[in-house]
Amino acid sequence: WSALDCGLDGWVRLGIPMSTLDAEFLRILVCPLSKKPLVHVGDWLYSTDSMTRRKYPIRDGLPIMLIDESEVVEIDEFKRIMAESKSRKQEL
Repeated sequence: WSALDCGLDGWVRLGIPMSTLDAEFLRILVCPLSKKPLVHVGDWLYSTDSMTRRKYPIRDGLPIMLIDESEVVEIDEFKRIMAESKSRKQEL
């Protein structure tokens, strides 16, 4: 069966709803350019690498992990996202 063949709302990959990224799935995803972990914010996955500062779109619940589809974020946005991510982790 394909990811489109499901009776659930949203996309399914390996039985996991992709409308919200599963923590385990996010843990194994890395930036294809830097191989650094990613941070999920809204419809984007941000690389935690301060040298590349890439963000990858999530479209229709699917992470688009292609470097050509990614965007380089400004340093201020990168710092804000990383600070917010660190704050969220401390709250958990």
